[in-house]
Amino acid sequence: MSFAGKVWRLLVGIKDALTLILLLLFFSALFMLLSARPNAAAVRDGALLLDLDGSVVEEKAPADPLAALISSPVPLLTSAVPTKEYVARDLVRAIDEGARDERIKVIALDMTQFLGGGQVHMASIAEALDRFRAAGKPVIAYAVGYTDDAMMLAAHSSEVWVDPMGGVAISGPGGHRLYYGALLERLNINAHVFRVGTYKSAVEPYIRTDMSPEARENATQLYGSLWQEWLANVKQARPQADLDRVTTDIATWIDQNGGNLAQAAISAGLADKIGDHVEWGKRVAQFAGEDEWDKSPGSFARTEFDPWLEEVGPEDIGGEIGVITIAGPISDGHAGPGEAGAERIAQALDDALEDNLKALVVRVDSPGGTVTGGEAIRRAILRHKEKGIPIAVSMGNVAASGGYWVATPADRIFAEPETITGSIGVFGVVPTFENALAEWNVQSDGVRTTPLSGQPDLFAGFTPETEAVLQKSVEFAYDRFLTLVAQSRGMSKAQVDQLAQGRVWDGGSARQLGLVDQFGDLDAALEWAAARADLPAGQWHPKFLGQEVDPYEQWLASALGEDTRAPEGPRDLFGQFAQSQQQLSTRIAEDLSGLLRVRGAQARCLECPQSHSTARSDGAGGMALERLFLRMLFD
Repeated sequence: MSFAGKVWRLLVGIKDALTLILLLLFFSALFMLLSARPNAAAVRDGALLLDLDGSVVEEKAPADPLAALISSPVPLLTSAVPTKEYVARDLVRAIDEGARDERIKVIALDMTQFLGGGQVHMASIAEALDRFRAAGKPVIAYAVGYTDDAMMLAAHSSEVWVDPMGGVAISGPGGHRLYYGALLERLNINAHVFRVGTYKSAVEPYIRTDMSPEARENATQLYGSLWQEWLANVKQARPQADLDRVTTDIATWIDQNGGNLAQAAISAGLADKIGDHVEWGKRVAQFAGEDEWDKSPGSFARTEFDPWLEEVGPEDIGGEIGVITIAGPISDGHAGPGEAGAERIAQALDDALEDNLKALVVRVDSPGGTVTGGEAIRRAILRHKEKGIPIAVSMGNVAASGGYWVATPADRIFAEPETITGSIGVFGVVPTFENALAEWNVQSDGVRTTPLSGQPDLFAGFTPETEAVLQKSVEFAYDRFLTLVAQSRGMSKAQVDQLAQGRVWDGGSARQLGLVDQFGDLDAALEWAAARADLPAGQWHPKFLGQEVDPYEQWLASALGEDTRAPEGPRDLFGQFAQSQQQLSTRIAEDLSGLLRVRGAQARCLECPQSHSTARSDGAGGMALERLFLRMLFD
C-alpha cells in the first residue's frame, strides 16, 4: 500500500504541474492579447471612427491584465468591464492628423457610452473638431443621451444625431455634498480640524451640517464662471440652440414636445436628426463609403482610433522639450501613471537630467495632495531650472492647492478660462473617539514620559501639546506656500494671502489676479518654451517623461497582489503620528482575544513596546485608519 500511495501522489503531482503549466500558458496568451499593439495595417480610406466608450483623461492609467481577466464577461467571473480611458492630447492629435490625411473623409463620433471628461479637455477636443471641419471634412455625431460634456463635442459637429429613445439633459456645474457634522456629534466623535484659510472648505463636511457662507460665495463665483464659459462655447458653435429654454423651464420644454425627449432636442436646436445607430451609420457611409468586409446593417468603411494613432506615430523631429505630467491626486510614493506619485515623478525628472532637453513643460491636472509630495516634485523641477532651461507650466482642468504648489518654479504659467486653480491653503483632519467609547464604559489609561507619548491617541483624545504641534505644522506649511507663490509671482506675502485663504479661482479670474500669466493650452506652452530655447519652428518635438510602464513588471506585481498604483503614507508630522497608530486594530483584537480565549496562566509584558513585525501584522485595519483619518492634504 505504501508503494501504491507513492505512485498515486506522483500522478497527482504530475497532474497539478500540468494544470499549472496550462494556466500559465493561458495567462501568458491572454496577457499578450491584452497588451498587443494595434495593427497599423488596419488603416483604411473612409471614416475615422471615434467610439468614445469611456472617459477622457490627462494621463491614462496602465491597464492591469489581471484585473482585466477578473473583469471579463466569462462565466463565473464578474461581468464588470474596466472603464476605458482616452488621453485628451491623443484625441486632439488624431483629429488634427485626420484633417491633413486624404484617407480620412469624415469623423464618425459615437458617444453612446461616453462618460465625459474635464471642461478644459472638452474644449480642446472641440477646437480640434472645428479644425477638422475647416479642412472641408464633416463630423457626424451620434448618442442616445447627451449630457453636458457630450453636448459640447456634439455642438462642434456638422450633424448631431439623437436616438429615437434618447434626448438631451444639460445640468451645468455644481451639486450637493454630504455633511457629517451632526452625525459625528451624535456619535460623540470629535473631528479635530487643523487648517489655515477662510475658504478651505474641504474640512466643512466633518464639522458642519451645511455649506458655510464663505464656501458658498466661492462656489457660486467659480461655478458661475465655468457655466458661462460652457454656454458661450456651445452657443458659438450652434447659434440656433435655445439654451435658455433647455436649462430653465425644462418641464414646459418637454411637455411642448409631447414628452418626446429626442424631438425636444430637435426643437431646441441641439440636434439635427433623429435616428438609430444603423441609420446614423448609413449616413456616415455616404461620406466614407461602404465597408468591403463588414456587411452588417449600418456599417461603413472606417479606421478605428487605436490603429490610427499608431499610424500617425509620435513626433521626433529636432530638439527635445521635456513634458512631465502631474495628473491626479499627489501622493508620496510611486503611484501612477493616472495618479501623481511624487517619487515616480521626481525619478522621471531626475532621469531626464542627463538628456539634452532644451526646455521643460510641466503639465498639471491635479487637485493637490500631500504637502511632502508636492514639495518633492517642486524640488525635482528646480533641478532642471538650475540647468538654465526655460520652465513653463500648462494647467489642465484643475491645478489647485498642491497642483499650484508644483507650478511655483515656472517662468511662465499657462491656463484656460475653464481651469480651476488657486486653493492656496492647508488643512488636516483627525478624529478621536474618547467620548464615543465612554458611552460604552470603555476607558483608557497609561503612563506618559512626555506630553506627546502615545499621541495622537484616537481613543483617549489629544493632549493640548499635540493640538498645538499639529496646528503649528499646518500654519508653517501655509506660510511656506505663501512664500513660494510670492517669490514666483513677484508679490508680497500679504498680497498673496489676500488671494489665498483656500479660495478657488477659475482661469479667467486667476489671470486677472496675477496667478496665471496667459491663456493657452499645452501646445501654447510648448511653443513658448521652444521660442525661449531659440528652437526654430518645426525643429523641436515634445518628449513625454516617465510614462513608460513595463507591462511584464505590472503583470507580475498584479499576480503577487501588489497594488502598483497605491500611494504610500504621508511623511509629515501627520503621517508620522499615523505610523504610531497602525497597531491600534491589532491591539484591540489581541485584547479581545485575551478576554475570550482561555490560554491558562501567562507571563506576558503588557507595557513592552510592540515589535515591528507586530506592527506590520496590523495589515489593512491599521492602514485604513491611517489613510482615512490621518491625512494632511491639499484640497
